[in-house]
Amino acid sequence: MNHLVDLPEWQSLQAHYQQIAPLHLRDLFQQDPGRAERFRLDACGWFLDYSKNRIDRQTMDLLVKLAKACGVEEARRRMFSGEKINRTENRSVLHIALRNRSSQPIYVDGQDVMPQVRRVLDRMADFSEKVRSGQWMGAKGRPIRNVVNLGIGGSDLGPAMAYEALKPYAQPNLRVRFVSNIDGAHLAGALADLDPAETLFIVVSKTFTTLETMTNAASARRWLLSGLGGAELAEAPQSAQARQMTARHFVAVSTQADRVAQFGIDAAQNMFEFWDWVGGRYSLPSAVGLALMVAIGPEHFFQMLEGYHAMDRHFYTAPLEQNMPVLLALLGVWYHNFFGAPTYAVIPYDQLLARFVAYLQQLDMESNGKGTTQEGTPVAWPTGPILWGDVGTNAQHAFFQLLHQGTHLVPCDFIGFVQPAWSAFREDYTRLFAGHHDRLIANLLAQTEALAFGKTAEEVRAEAVEDRLIPHRTFPGNRPSNTLVAQRLTPYSLGSLIALYEHKIFVQGVIWQINSFDQWGVELGKQLANRILPELQAPQEPPWKHDSSTTQLIRWYRQHRSG
Repeated sequence: MNHLVDLPEWQSLQAHYQQIAPLHLRDLFQQDPGRAERFRLDACGWFLDYSKNRIDRQTMDLLVKLAKACGVEEARRRMFSGEKINRTENRSVLHIALRNRSSQPIYVDGQDVMPQVRRVLDRMADFSEKVRSGQWMGAKGRPIRNVVNLGIGGSDLGPAMAYEALKPYAQPNLRVRFVSNIDGAHLAGALADLDPAETLFIVVSKTFTTLETMTNAASARRWLLSGLGGAELAEAPQSAQARQMTARHFVAVSTQADRVAQFGIDAAQNMFEFWDWVGGRYSLPSAVGLALMVAIGPEHFFQMLEGYHAMDRHFYTAPLEQNMPVLLALLGVWYHNFFGAPTYAVIPYDQLLARFVAYLQQLDMESNGKGTTQEGTPVAWPTGPILWGDVGTNAQHAFFQLLHQGTHLVPCDFIGFVQPAWSAFREDYTRLFAGHHDRLIANLLAQTEALAFGKTAEEVRAEAVEDRLIPHRTFPGNRPSNTLVAQRLTPYSLGSLIALYEHKIFVQGVIWQINSFDQWGVELGKQLANRILPELQAPQEPPWKHDSSTTQLIRWYRQHRSG
């Protein structure tokens, strides 16, 4: 594999950067009045304006040439064909199969996986309808009114984010909550106002050994059994009566039938399968999304899959220069590797997307936060950026001061919608909340304009501002952004938006010559935690095997725990 920075295409971009870097976006718009029309793209219901970037036509031509030289097209083909591109784990990477809405087969090791994908989706739909209709009864013969998803990482961030985003589509008489943190306060808060007789838990763990998830599952079972049968029953979770109750109030999303059954869940009927060719952060369209399907119903869940699939097809078939995920990926490389911008911000102007940035943080930073190439050598160039952000307009009153007048260059993605999602469900929404949405979108558009063009000292002086204040009220501008707009936040538009970022991240990983689909970086801390836990709980001080700082902290914790 050629060294990335030695590629002629990389060298050409480096030389081109020297020409572009001194130019201001004001200059670029003046020199090319048609750039707004040129640097735009429509795909899968999304409109992308990328004209407010520090680029010209040559920039994009050179970036596309870099993508081709790095083998993006071939890597795309290999992923979609089921080849084992996750080399460190010897796995295929086929989250696209989870949302394949065509009749085309998708193969892993010569076997079409689509029949098993459809079978699980059908089982999920059947189960969801039973819960939503009240047919699924708890141990006391009462229908389920509360659903609590127990997972962490991709088993939590995806469905939790999507549930918040699609809350207008959720069934009103079902309360759905998500618990991930091993901090008991998270589970206690989620259960505080729930009735055990009407509560169903969905335990999401591929191995059914995940520390956080299984700790929460054991505590949830204890809470359930205490509420239904008393403390004595809770202390005997493997008794016949306890297992019968557990079976009515717990289902599993896992691959480990033996462990699921040992917990007390009917693995044959109430375990929903997923596969090792799907990474956790890509697993929302699988059985990991069961709580979401229960909340919004199978029909809307399948609409989300349609949105995913549309963006998958666009990514697979569109030429690179007209490919939305590819363009976003290349712009990210441009700023990260040539301008030296270590972060980028995502700002959705929709309160329903309040969890979207947290979801993207895992998707991007767990995928591309790598310092080793596919060949096992240290990278010699920056890889995955730091992703951050918040919803507008809250973000404007938090960190936009830094974006506008700080010393850091932070490229931004702005996301908005023409119509508010709630207006499709409440006839009185527009009347009661008149003007809210126009004000929201006015702020979105104003921020991209202000970031790009700023406000010169001459413009400030013309407003009769005191000379001493002019430097403080000048905005340098030249801060790049992309703007993504869709008609409304729907299951379809959410699915296509997620897939857009998935494929963007994949393209960047290919260019940076890293494996976007493993996550070994999360393992060491888990291993050390397993070593430290018995040392915290030991009745006598154990022999120490840590550095002096960690040993001191363990001792201090032990000494003060009973205080």
